[in-house]
Amino acid sequence: MQEILQGNAALIEALGALCTRDKAIHHTTDAYGNAFHWFRLDHPRFMSQAATALQGAHARLCMITAYNLKQLGEQQQELCYHFELQGVVYNITVTLTAEHNTVPSITPLFANADWHEREMMELYGIRVANQPNPRRLFLDEELDAGILNEAVPLSIMMNGACTTDLWERILKEKEGERA
Repeated sequence: MQEILQGNAALIEALGALCTRDKAIHHTTDAYGNAFHWFRLDHPRFMSQAATALQGAHARLCMITAYNLKQLGEQQQELCYHFELQGVVYNITVTLTAEHNTVPSITPLFANADWHEREMMELYGIRVANQPNPRRLFLDEELDAGILNEAVPLSIMMNGACTTDLWERILKEKEGERA
């Protein structure tokens, strides 16, 4: 294992215990000397334990990032939870597969996770168990949860097409499915 650059040793040990696979843990710094710790959890259900350890250390949830991977033709989604503690960033990655497709809510431990989790549920169709407030944030109820996950390639969104044209395309595809 790489030498740990800086950070809370007890927290790093607790998170490391949830990551037993090869190359599941690594530590980096950027050009400015900022430390980043990366943990890939063995199972999505371990996110509750990771969040409990982070809360106990008084870490702050900064953001949750959701993205898709295609592994051998099987659609996979990954979530990366970004926490900060005393100027050090702790990144916790969870892989969701067809077999293990649900992640537990961390909103009871980190109130600001609420909007992140609801956004993941709504826009990407990610299943979040025990989310205390599963109402939609943005999209009309007529649109399927996760519609952006399937209908809009990232290249279109990155090209600034996320205006009326984008929604017209989504609704047109939705109408085509009903016909």
